Parts: sequence; structure tokens; C-alpha cells
Amino acid sequence: MSRKVQLELLFLVFTAFITVAVLFPILNSVPKYPFLFDNILYIMTAVTVTRYLFLLQHTFLARRQVLKVALVFIFIPFVFYLIQELNHFQVYLDEEGLDAVVGNLPYESRGNMVDYIRSEMILFSVASIVASVAFPIRLIISVWRTRNWGMV
Repeated sequence: MSRKVQLELLFLVFTAFITVAVLFPILNSVPKYPFLFDNILYIMTAVTVTRYLFLLQHTFLARRQVLKVALVFIFIPFVFYLIQELNHFQVYLDEEGLDAVVGNLPYESRGNMVDYIRSEMILFSVASIVASVAFPIRLIISVWRTRNWGMV
């Protein structure tokens, strides 16, 4: 197995571990968490895309020009989707409140869980949006460098 594939698998396991570690308190306390898919998507996107931003030359994507150009066009609607889902989360906070999500918890731990959910959701959503906006720019620079200078 090539080193790039091994490194990619290692980072995939690392990303899955971070996702489980961040979501474990929520899944342990809140039985029907309505933002689970979005939260997983935000965490995995933030970690993976940030890694690609800084370590692109060490990934399988480094010399695949057509795939990089395709990802530039894929990430444009993806950024809008991420922003839309963050907006849905904010509207839910404004209209329903997170107490609707953690309503079955004891009153003493309810406030802490509400703060945790809000903080981690906003942290990872903003991180994934910022990284996803910067990623196509990084890919365009990489395509240009590879074509003109032969480096990633």
C-alpha cells in the first residue's frame, strides 16, 4: 500500500475519532438529536478540508489536476449548503430554543448541554465554511503551480 493511501486512512481514522469524541456527550444525553447529520458533516468537513488546505502536497490529490478542477466546482454549491444548514440551526435556536432538544434532561445539566451543543455546532460550522471557501482558492493555486512550475 502506498504511503499516501496509508496517510489518508490514518487521517480518516483520526477524523472519525474526533467526530465521535465531540458528539459522544450529545448522543449520550440527547436521544433524538435533530442536527446529527449536519453536525457530523460540519466536523468531518472542518477537519478534512483544513488538512487538505495545509497538507495538499502530501495527499493523493496533489497531482490529479482534473480532480482538483472538479472539486473547485463541487465546492461552490457545497459552501452554500453549509451556510444554509447553519442558517437552519440559527433559526431553530431563535424559534424553538435548544431546550426543545434537551427537554428530557434534568434541569441541572440542561444548561451545560445547551451551551455545549450551541458552541460546538457554531465552532465546527464556521470552521467548515471558512475552510470550504478557502479550499477552491488553494486548489486553483495548486493547479496553476503544477502546470507552470511543476510543484504543488
